[in-house]
Amino acid sequence: MQVILLADVKGQGKKGELKNVSEGYARNFLFPRKLAVEANEGNMQQMKAQQQAKAKKEQQELADAKQLAEHLEKTRVSLQAHSGEGGKLFGAITSKHIADAFAKLGYDVDKRKILLTDPIKTLGGHQIQIRLHPEVTATVTVFVEAEPGA
Repeated sequence: MQVILLADVKGQGKKGELKNVSEGYARNFLFPRKLAVEANEGNMQQMKAQQQAKAKKEQQELADAKQLAEHLEKTRVSLQAHSGEGGKLFGAITSKHIADAFAKLGYDVDKRKILLTDPIKTLGGHQIQIRLHPEVTATVTVFVEAEPGA
């Protein structure tokens, strides 16, 4: 009997796959637990429509991420921090500080998507990368300036 899996089933397959299983397994295990539906014409068309909608949504997300990356790369971000002699900071600039600076400029950037190997501890320009999508990474220069009066 052919079924369409509605969820990942260990030993059978992933969500959305078409599988051949025994009739007893389908009727006694998969159907009562709503893990699968019978692969009839209506369910097949519905599955194809869902796959097309998912592909279209993923394409739109990729296009939006590329557009946001272009805007971010053109944006100048400057942060102010207390500093001592030699341009060393009292503390550090973290991904949260950078995300807050982008929020003030009107960009919604998640701090977990900002790729900093180490916090920024010196004045000047620093290249950072922001992973906007698994296929799109923006490189942005963040300028750290001394706080006035420090």
